[in-house]
Amino acid sequence: MHWLVLAISIIFEVIATSSMKYASISKNNLYLIIFAIFFSFSLAGLFYALKKIDLSIAYAMWAGCGITLISIVGFLIFKEVITINKLIFIVLIVIGVVGLKLSA
Repeated sequence: MHWLVLAISIIFEVIATSSMKYASISKNNLYLIIFAIFFSFSLAGLFYALKKIDLSIAYAMWAGCGITLISIVGFLIFKEVITINKLIFIVLIVIGVVGLKLSA
């Protein structure tokens, strides 16, 4: 159950970060409200996950998977450029997160 909550928290973090980007582009304060709500839910879920998952693992998963997913969102939705260097370092983040999980 805690892993599921962590996964949902990661998705909420990606929604929150995307909303922040939309707010900066559109100047629409509704996106800031969406950001605040989803980021709060994301942190609450991370808090819950920390009850059963080690801090080093949970936070690495939350941050690393969030970075990876938000990079994909940036590329697909916001038309951001993904260079080979960005791709390499995102893969290294994923390897690091998987390595932490496997070592636990």
